[in-house]
Amino acid sequence: MISEKIFELILRNGVTQKEFSEETGISQSTISDWKRKGTNPSADKILKICEVLKVTPYELLGENEIERKAVDLEMCAANTEEKMILEGFRNLPDRKKERILGYLAALQEE
Repeated sequence: MISEKIFELILRNGVTQKEFSEETGISQSTISDWKRKGTNPSADKILKICEVLKVTPYELLGENEIERKAVDLEMCAANTEEKMILEGFRNLPDRKKERILGYLAALQEE
């Protein structure tokens, strides 16, 4: 369901539902209805949603894109710890990813 993907992407991007509402211009009550009633956004909102969530309409509307990313994560990780690190990193907002990369670079210099 598209609404489920939207909420997963909101979490992955580190955005609150309120911020998502403000950035898309979609009311918080409409977004809550998607979650509560299991409804999907209207077609005229899809492009703005994709822009804010940094995905293509194909990624949002495609059947298995989020599931494919989970499989990619499994294939990339050599063990459970690496999977946890990759998953955690991917769920961070860009600003925090930069901090992690800086910390990693500092650790490698030691």
